[in-house]
Amino acid sequence: MILVFIVVFCALIALGFGAAAAWSDAARLIIPNMYAACVGAAFIPAFLMVTVFAPESTFFAPWKSHLIAAIVMLGITYILFYFKLMGGGDSKFLTVYALWSGLGGLMPFLFITAVTGGLLGVITLILGKYKPVQTPAEGGWVARAQSGAQDVPYGVAIFVGALFTFWQVGYLQPETIQALATGE
Repeated sequence: MILVFIVVFCALIALGFGAAAAWSDAARLIIPNMYAACVGAAFIPAFLMVTVFAPESTFFAPWKSHLIAAIVMLGITYILFYFKLMGGGDSKFLTVYALWSGLGGLMPFLFITAVTGGLLGVITLILGKYKPVQTPAEGGWVARAQSGAQDVPYGVAIFVGALFTFWQVGYLQPETIQALATGE
């Protein structure tokens, strides 16, 4: 039972820091490095606990799947960062959630993140055109959008993609957690 507690706790830590990063990105258009580091660090004890104490479990994909997903994401986002098409915080945030998703969850993660990012982009354009918020928080995404900047808080989209993926791969599904607890 301690195994399940630690694994679920680590997943909730990863999502908690993801929520904090999304909030920070919406409020200041900054994702602190510490948030991405904590999301990545939370994966390690969860994965090791399952590997050591429930090696027959399919709760996580094989380690190579998680590592390859993270390396591929880091490579792609580094190129986007190099050409100034993506921020460094977004790159790190995507990479650590790709580590959690593994190759099996990577495409759904990227799809939901892209759709959410697109919606945020449309909202940014609407905010810039109609300026519906009377007194937006100074320096935040809404204030910047209403002043004509086209910055989008992709940290929000990444977090939404991560939430969906954590559910989709089973980290938050009661059936999957119960299977881990019973050793199935």
